[in-house]
Amino acid sequence: MPAAVAIVDTSIFCEILNIPGKNTRRTEILNQMEEFINNGTTFLLPMAAVYETGNHIAHLSNGEHRRLYAEKFVEQVTKAIAGEIPWQVMQVPTVEEIQDWLSGFPDAAMRGESMGDLSMIKEWENYRRKPPHHRVFIWSLDRHLQGYDSHQRGER
Repeated sequence: MPAAVAIVDTSIFCEILNIPGKNTRRTEILNQMEEFINNGTTFLLPMAAVYETGNHIAHLSNGEHRRLYAEKFVEQVTKAIAGEIPWQVMQVPTVEEIQDWLSGFPDAAMRGESMGDLSMIKEWENYRRKPPHHRVFIWSLDRHLQGYDSHQRGER
């Protein structure tokens, strides 16, 4: 069976980076990440997670922490852009993709989904249709995103 693809949500990326106030399950997440790596999982970092994580870092109250975590953030995103294992950054969306997302946003907002969440869901929908067909899931601590898993939905 081919390796899985995990679309990394902001909640997970913040745990991995150990962002103060956003790191309550870090040990669990790092253990999961190690298991995923051992199973050959590829981690896709969507632009929504990049923007949202950067916002969390910029709002840290301690200036030394802001600098430290901003530097860790830049290091990890740079690795994702370079495609260094285990990271890959997802493509910046096209204008057409953003227009598609916007058309679905009113309904998503009624379900309590942010624009960032909607963009990850749309990326998941697109990525799971690409061959080769392997497990594609959104790796998130947010309950409403955890169900986006092609394996759980019986897809191959």
